Amino acid sequence: MVHFYETHFGYVARRLKGDRIVDLVPDGDGLRLLLHPASKATRQGQAAVKIVFDVADVAEFCKQAAQHGLKFGPIHTADGYSFANAKDPSGNSISVSSRAFAPGN
Repeated sequence: MVHFYETHFGYVARRLKGDRIVDLVPDGDGLRLLLHPASKATRQGQAAVKIVFDVADVAEFCKQAAQHGLKFGPIHTADGYSFANAKDPSGNSISVSSRAFAPGN
């Protein structure tokens, strides 16, 4: 998981000695992610949220990601922006979207 978010989204991992939590820090502005082991009863990919990453050019991002082994589904368009969906190694839903760059946002 750490390698996935470092490789595809430019995060840098920070760990405290003896801590199970990995703090993923974005390169620049952005949301930090905390990764920690889920309880044994939790199934992989069992979540009610999707992590969406803002990218100016969805098609170009998906093309570059594919060169590093991350395959997104079809690119969808809606109200002046586009987006594409994928899963991380644990089956969590992720998406890239240009909505933040659409006119009026």
